[in-house]
Amino acid sequence: MPRTIHCEFEHRDAEGLDFVPWPGELGKRVFAHIGKAAWAKWLAHQTMLINENRLSPMNPQHRAFLEGEMQKFLFGGDAEKPAGYVPPEQ
Repeated sequence: MPRTIHCEFEHRDAEGLDFVPWPGELGKRVFAHIGKAAWAKWLAHQTMLINENRLSPMNPQHRAFLEGEMQKFLFGGDAEKPAGYVPPEQ
C-alpha cells in the first residue's frame, strides 16, 4: 500500500516517495513532505540545470548548487532557469 503525504509542492495529498532520495536533513524533509509527482518534476528540472550549466554530479560545488536549487524548487517556489534558457517548443 502506498504511503500518503501532504505534498508541500503541490499543496495536496499525494503518494509519498518509496525511499529518502537525498542524504541528510534535506533528504528526510523531501521524503516526509514531497510526493512522487513533485519529485519527478524536480528531476526534470535538475536534468535541465545539469545540461544547461554543464554541471557534474561528482563535483562537490555543483552538488551544493543542486541541493540549494532543490530546496528552492520544492519548498521555496523561486528556482530559476539558467541564463539564456529557451524552453523546447511543444
